[in-house]
This record gives sequence, C-alpha cells and structure tokens, in this order.
Amino acid sequence: MGMGEPLYNYENIAKAMRIIMDGEGIGLSRRRITLSTSGVVPLMDRCGDELGINLAVSLHAVRNDLRDEIVPLNRKYPIEEVLAACRRYPAASNARRITFEYIMLRGVNDSEADARELVRLIADIPAKVNLIPFNPWPGSDYRPSTREQQNRFAEIIMNAGFASPIRTPRGRDILAACGQLKTASERSRNTPLS
Repeated sequence: MGMGEPLYNYENIAKAMRIIMDGEGIGLSRRRITLSTSGVVPLMDRCGDELGINLAVSLHAVRNDLRDEIVPLNRKYPIEEVLAACRRYPAASNARRITFEYIMLRGVNDSEADARELVRLIADIPAKVNLIPFNPWPGSDYRPSTREQQNRFAEIIMNAGFASPIRTPRGRDILAACGQLKTASERSRNTPLS
C-alpha cells in the first residue's frame, strides 16, 4: 500500500505472490496475503482467478463525482464497476472478507448519510470497512473528521453487520503518517539548493 497501484504491475506482483505462497518459497498461505487496489477492474478479476489472495479496495467515497476527485482511477472504473468486481471476486467469503479502505474527510465524505449509502452499496458483499483518519499536511485542502463523527460513522456500519475499525494514526505529529511522507519529500525536492 502507498507505493502506487500494484495491479498496474500485475505480472511482477503475481510472480512475487506465487513465490511467497510456494512451499519452496516462503510458504505463506494465500489467506494471509492482501493486495490493495484502487480498483483496476479487469486485473481484479484476473487476480481473483489466478491468485485467490485477499483484496482491499481503496473506496473513499460513495458517489462517483466525489470519488473522481479523491481517486482519479474512478473516472475509468466507476464505483458500480468496482463493486461488481468485488461481488465476482472468487476468494470473497464470510471467512475472507473484502476490505474497503475509507479515508475520513471532514465535511466531505463523513456524514451519516454517507455511512448509510456505504452500507447500501456493500450490502451483499462479504466485507469489512477500515476507517482511516485523514493525516493532514501543510497546504492540504482536507481536514480529518472529528473523532465523534468517526465514531458515529463506524457505529452505522457496525449496526449493519460490518466490522468497521478506526485506524489509529501513528507519526502524524512529525508528518510521517500515511500520506504525509510523499508531501514532505516533494517539499524538499522543490526547495532550491543553496
């Protein structure tokens, strides 16, 4: 996660996964491997057919117009297509649920109506939802949802029967949390050398 879209490097990812799962390699069970994607639909299908590993999908919005902004890949593979691929995913079951990653942005995608729509969208998918507090950086247009709002959102999802843990941010105070390192490296790259 956080290193680009793995499905755009499918051949190498698949080769690495086969080595990791092989008894002559690392011997790790496919049940212990999760691939995270923003939703490259044709390659999600291929991954399911060929590898059968667990899947995490960076969803982050319940409307296409908003997901287009937050996850630009949505313009090519909109929410409906991504969720259809999740429904087809052969490894998905109650024991091996698809994980939906959902970053919580204050006043953008964190309303109770958003939570109810998320429940409606994933109702027939064996799933869990990881709620991720946004890690702000200087100049960001977004702010993290309040803890109270995160809890209300999680409660709606849990009451619908889906696990919805709220991730604990680490390293936020030193701009080293998820999403902040890239920003810091771009700032240093753009700073003229003296």
